[in-house]
Amino acid sequence: MNAMWRLHAAVCMTLSLLSLSSAADSKARSCGEARHAYHARGFSLANVPHQEISGEHLRVCPQGHTCCTSEMEDKLNQESKVEFENLVEESSRHMRTTFFSRHKKFDEFFLELLDNSEKSLNSMFTRTYGKLYMQNAEVFQDLFTELKRYYTGGNVNLEEMLNDFWSRLLERMFQLLNSQYHFTDDYLECVSKYTDQLKPFGDVPRKLKAQVTRAFIAARTFVQGLMVGREVANRVAKVNVIPACVRALTKMLYCPYCRSMPGLKPCHNYCHNVMRGCLANQADLDAEWNLFIDAMLLVAERLEGPFNIEAVVEPVDIKISEAITTMKDNSMQVSAKVFQGCGQPKASGIGRSARGISDVFSARFRPYTPEERPTTAAGTSLDRLLIDIKEKLKESKRFWSNLPDDICAKGKFTESDEDQCWNSHTKGRYFPEVVKEGLTNQVNNPEVEVDITRPDTLIRQQIMALRVMTNKLKNAYNGNDIYFQDSSDEGSTSGSGSGCSSGCTTEYVFVGTEASVIGADRSDERAAAAAGKSCSVGPSLLLLMAALTLSLRAMQTQWR
Repeated sequence: MNAMWRLHAAVCMTLSLLSLSSAADSKARSCGEARHAYHARGFSLANVPHQEISGEHLRVCPQGHTCCTSEMEDKLNQESKVEFENLVEESSRHMRTTFFSRHKKFDEFFLELLDNSEKSLNSMFTRTYGKLYMQNAEVFQDLFTELKRYYTGGNVNLEEMLNDFWSRLLERMFQLLNSQYHFTDDYLECVSKYTDQLKPFGDVPRKLKAQVTRAFIAARTFVQGLMVGREVANRVAKVNVIPACVRALTKMLYCPYCRSMPGLKPCHNYCHNVMRGCLANQADLDAEWNLFIDAMLLVAERLEGPFNIEAVVEPVDIKISEAITTMKDNSMQVSAKVFQGCGQPKASGIGRSARGISDVFSARFRPYTPEERPTTAAGTSLDRLLIDIKEKLKESKRFWSNLPDDICAKGKFTESDEDQCWNSHTKGRYFPEVVKEGLTNQVNNPEVEVDITRPDTLIRQQIMALRVMTNKLKNAYNGNDIYFQDSSDEGSTSGSGSGCSSGCTTEYVFVGTEASVIGADRSDERAAAAAGKSCSVGPSLLLLMAALTLSLRAMQTQWR
């Protein structure tokens, strides 16, 4: 009997203790900290509980005792989406700004370099040849106009344009050196046909064509690359946040509010899984981005060395003057061969001037001294500019795959103490493993449910834009050209040089210009010919698939 009584007493005591424990647990905690943090976000405190309430209504955060209502959870959902967009925008701001500023600086430098060269030639030729130059100045002005048009994206074939310049110059000089004759347009056309055969300007046209063609191809492609890098980065930084990502972000960033722990930062590995899930498509851009950066660096090396645009453009006045002197020295032989091939022209009835034309061309050409020559373009030199750009390009490698690491940096966004952080449910250590970056690796992501069969269309378009640009850079590295033609068919494009603003729309139409001294492989041109848009939302799906198929084939071509 006593034993039964003792057993009854023990059971009653146990039930009593359990009842007391349950009552203690059920005592709601204050939501003061949560209310303060919620209000700091700019939200109204109306209908925000002062003490914890039952959380069965919550769809994202843990359903225990909570300080969040359904309305609060919805607002925090929206807030997490905006905060994530801002995080990616802010994390990529420096890199995007760098591409913008270096594109602008290189563009300014190149255009000012051309302007300075044109001014130098005009001043030197006016002093040396006087009225004769001024009467024929449009030949030289047209040369610089076409060079600028090429650089800014115009549909200009450099070789044909330079050949036309020398032909026009030959016609003008031939008339001046034989002013006692009258020449018809047909006769002058016959004269121009002898340009290659007679080489009246010596070896200058061949050398200058090779130098100008390679240097301008490299410079224009390089500035296009800076523009494409800027545009791709701007588009990719505007993330498409899927609903599963929003839920994961809310759970990581704001569910601590609901547990009255608003100051608790997420665990480092927890943050990694969330960010790698939300930025899976961006990480897939990384491989093509790195190839693009490598190609940009190689073209930069060309610009520093054999394709140095500064070394080509600055002395162009001296080179053209050398060609004119050669023509003058060989004028009698050239004229005799032309007369033999085109026939004896009729006398004009006008004798030569007291001072022979030959004497004018014999005037000593005096180039600028270093003190007289115009200041370096855009306040810098090509070497300094390229050193700076190369350094920034190297810093941007692996940017997209490293973006989750940058966002989840310990101490800045996450808690460095792995036992005192938010692990998606409460304060404590986060145990799941961190998944690898990239879309296919998210199949086992414990935090974000990602459909790995549906890649982001915008990201795929940017991958294609980078692939096309990389092929262009490879061709430029080898001295070959593939250039953009504006879809308006007006002969200029907004896709390169200084002719592109953030809202431009450019179709890829590829036409080859090859430097005669290079002979590089042109297989990448065929692959690049099916590309999408560089400055627009993107190509059609059909065009995208065609370009992808061809580009994959072209990627087998190795750097020379």
